[in-house]
Amino acid sequence: MMNSCGLLTLQREPVPLKSIEVELEVRDHVATVVSTLNYENKEDKPIEAVFVFPVPGDAAVCHFSAQIGQTQIVAEVKEKQKAREEYDDALSSGQQAFLLEESDESPDIFSLSVGSLPPGESASIRLEYVTELAVQADDGLRFCLPAVLNPRYQPQGSKGAGVQVTSAPASLVPYSLSFSARVSSPRPVSKVESNCSLDPLQYLNTDQTQATVKLAAGHKFDRDVELLIYYKDAHQPTAVVEAGQASAEPGSLMGDPVVMVSLYPEFPQSVMSSTASCGEFVFLMDRSGSMSNTRIRSARDTLLLLLKSLPMGCYFNIYSFGSRYEHIFPKSVEYSQQTMEEALKKVEQMEANLGGTEILEPLKHIYSQPCIPSQPRQLFVFTDGEVGNTKEVIDLVKKNSGSHRCFSFGIGEGASSALINGMAKEGGGHAQFITGTDRMQPKVMQSLRFALQPAVVDISVTWDLPKEVSVTVLSTPITALFQGQRSLIYAQLTGQSSEAAEGCVTLKYSLAGHPSENQLHFSLRPAEDTGLTVHRLGAQTLIRSLEMEERDRRGQQDGGVKEKVVQLSVQSGVSSSFTAFIAVNKDNSEVIQGPLVRRNIPTPLCDSAVMFEDIETDGFLMMEEENQSRKYFPAAVPEQPPRDPLLQLVSLQEASGCWLLDPALAAALGQTNEEVEKSKPEKASSEVWATILALIWLHGFKMEAKDEWELLAMKAASWLRAQNAPCVSECVDAGNVLLGCSVKKEALGL
Repeated sequence: MMNSCGLLTLQREPVPLKSIEVELEVRDHVATVVSTLNYENKEDKPIEAVFVFPVPGDAAVCHFSAQIGQTQIVAEVKEKQKAREEYDDALSSGQQAFLLEESDESPDIFSLSVGSLPPGESASIRLEYVTELAVQADDGLRFCLPAVLNPRYQPQGSKGAGVQVTSAPASLVPYSLSFSARVSSPRPVSKVESNCSLDPLQYLNTDQTQATVKLAAGHKFDRDVELLIYYKDAHQPTAVVEAGQASAEPGSLMGDPVVMVSLYPEFPQSVMSSTASCGEFVFLMDRSGSMSNTRIRSARDTLLLLLKSLPMGCYFNIYSFGSRYEHIFPKSVEYSQQTMEEALKKVEQMEANLGGTEILEPLKHIYSQPCIPSQPRQLFVFTDGEVGNTKEVIDLVKKNSGSHRCFSFGIGEGASSALINGMAKEGGGHAQFITGTDRMQPKVMQSLRFALQPAVVDISVTWDLPKEVSVTVLSTPITALFQGQRSLIYAQLTGQSSEAAEGCVTLKYSLAGHPSENQLHFSLRPAEDTGLTVHRLGAQTLIRSLEMEERDRRGQQDGGVKEKVVQLSVQSGVSSSFTAFIAVNKDNSEVIQGPLVRRNIPTPLCDSAVMFEDIETDGFLMMEEENQSRKYFPAAVPEQPPRDPLLQLVSLQEASGCWLLDPALAAALGQTNEEVEKSKPEKASSEVWATILALIWLHGFKMEAKDEWELLAMKAASWLRAQNAPCVSECVDAGNVLLGCSVKKEALGL
């Protein structure tokens, strides 16, 4: 009979992980995360505990150690196969060992094995990683502690066995999480927001440049922990120089200083206000089972706004995918009233009913279509990111990066950050995450604005340094720049310079035919107390680009790329797909007796994935036998909620940008058809009158959603200007009277 005290899985197995404590240190836009995992074996035999868990996709995992009683063992980075053999040898000879490795399929999943924990013994595992924080549309910096790991769909016949994840519904996760953050920056911290309940922000000094915040007790593991950090005057270009490690060899990456440069290019207003009137827009929408209910409804509303906001003269198509894929048109078609209506009819019928998440095949089909001359291809990908073959997908986007820009959207809890960020980065686009109660529409429309901006070309970075200092850039070349978005560059500085020496970095690019440049002067004096954060992020950047190069060369002479990655990973102490952290407790003279019992520690699974994904999870039954009341069946299909008045009005707009005067428009404006007809100035055509009324209503009643309708309103205003209508001012006055508003003609862009 198994000793069943302590926490149990659904199979009535004990869970040796008791609690996770996370401390986050944010300096400006870089985060250091220290997680402590506390284990205790309450069984009467020795165990091996295996925990598969998510980390941010671009994190540099740089420290792993174990504390058993008074003994602390710090792990070393070794080549992955060697580390695994060393771990197995230690266990078979009765020693304690600890192994931390990155999944072969996706860099945002790690597996932690705690080997040989004797009965009654406790162990504390500490792991540390550093990561950059992404800039959001509203200038907030986003940190996400991934807590939810949904099963990743492994396509038929794909290489790799996929990651074996043991999952549990969030409400049944048997360990606790505590989370605290300390934020510091040269600029004041104006606020910190989260999707979870936080205790109030505490400032540590009067100028408010340092603050702490922590998660309120009782986190339920039903979501990733997301923090949005806002600084005053966030968009300042900066450069941080970090001294090399004294013990490392001069001339090596860890021995030399490394600089991290953050640039925020600001484009001239004249260029920003003109949007492109051409382009091929391809929308790829996830319709796998886990997109059910509110997600697919929100996706349909978003496609409506996108289709109404496209410029006349462009081309478009919509693909949707699950375990198979569909497209609305055999190839992209010119945008017109007819094609827009045809597409909207199909969009209204879209349901999340296409099975698993197989994104590779539709992407291959899209890329196999010839590009349309002088219509730059812009791809928008919407997915909840539960994909098993992440690296293959990103490699495919990269291979086609010369022919398109890729904008990606991660929907819901547990969306793979490696997939969403990787596709946008390799596709020269922009990534967005839509979680919890976030509305999808404003984020998507911001990306459409980026896609309609002229592409920035001829990007180059030049360095001006004292003659005794040379520079080796660690980052891949910058391929995309967007207004208000940050670009980061890491570089190694070799050679001695005086304390007072200065460097300068210049970013040059061409935008809509105008050459531009941004310059940043910086001191070469190393910053105090950054530790080795910048070095580790620089090493991570170089490791990821070398790994990609190695995958590109697969099957050819690899020219020692893998060896380079292993050497760099070992030297910098940053994990890679070819290495792992290994620690063996050599001090423990007692040999651990008896066979080990393996215990898989469950990872939280978001409830929509529990209910709808067509996947069996390893080890956790979705129908609990001993508790018949908790069955996870699809909920009854809810009544369709009444249509949002904004979407009602938008759905009536013509492709050209105008509205027609009819009873449906009057109803959307909250008027009778008679009142609308009667108030029309005599000389005005009915389309001009209808369009001005719609614009007044948007400005008068829906300013809080301006991000969502701004592009389609600009299209309406340019249609009105093209009509040269004689009585615009009269229509605006009459429209204000009818709708009870006081919107100025200039505000409407007329």
